[in-house]
Amino acid sequence: MKLNGKSGLAILLIGCGALILLGKIGLGLGFLMSYLFPIALLGLGYYGIRNGSKFFGWVIFVVGLIALLGKFSTLFAIIFAVGLIYFGFTILKKKQSTML
Repeated sequence: MKLNGKSGLAILLIGCGALILLGKIGLGLGFLMSYLFPIALLGLGYYGIRNGSKFFGWVIFVVGLIALLGKFSTLFAIIFAVGLIYFGFTILKKKQSTML
């Protein structure tokens, strides 16, 4: 079997379908499955952009990006909270050093 661009896409689609099917029957990879679809959309959007279908490629890419950002929203909230705590401690440290 000779591999080319379409063969790679076919293998990717078969793999994605197999993972989804395994998830539906209870043998899936759990949390990883929820990240698979947005990443697949990003890949398909990039593939569409590279092969000349710029409008639909960008639409699919942006939808995948928004979905993936939604998955990482908890991580962004944690990073933001840690940043606020660090900034608060920095302000307190400056006030204490000026009081002495």
